[in-house]
Amino acid sequence: MGTETPVLAKGKLEIVSKYFRKMKGSKRTAPLYAPPGLDILLSWLGAFLGIGTVAVLSLVYKMPLIVPSLGASAVLVYGIPDAPLAQPRNVILGHTISASIGVICYTFFGLVWWSAALATAMAIGAMLVTKTTHPPAGATALIAVLTKASPIYILTPVGAGAAILVLVGLLTNNLSPNRSYPKYWF
Repeated sequence: MGTETPVLAKGKLEIVSKYFRKMKGSKRTAPLYAPPGLDILLSWLGAFLGIGTVAVLSLVYKMPLIVPSLGASAVLVYGIPDAPLAQPRNVILGHTISASIGVICYTFFGLVWWSAALATAMAIGAMLVTKTTHPPAGATALIAVLTKASPIYILTPVGAGAAILVLVGLLTNNLSPNRSYPKYWF
């Protein structure tokens, strides 16, 4: 009753073996991407101006606009503006949806280990369903729970901060003859 046939055992072993072989990857080397020098300079300029604007408004004018996850958004918006995950829809909606979920999770469940995990997992699911995936926004949901954020967190710092990054992206990315940002809005 507890014994398996050799064929069945071999089939299970092959499934497990195939599962672990996937972890090797399919390419021998990582892809190398080095944009032209002008684009590197514009990426730097965009990040400096975008994060700088948010930081000035936050620190000098005492407007809460800075969230650590916006730093990762800057990498996408200014460093690889052609990427689908860097488009305005993904940046703005991804962050605001995730912030909303984080605030809701904190409001209903408080700060416990599983509410932080639940907020992040639910944010990922919601972004996938709404086609607004933006990886830094997963951190936005997590930050909402960890900082015990109130509903205003959704608009400021998150919504306004994401909008500022996109606005600066529009201004700086299009200075390059090699770039056109955005690729789409919605």
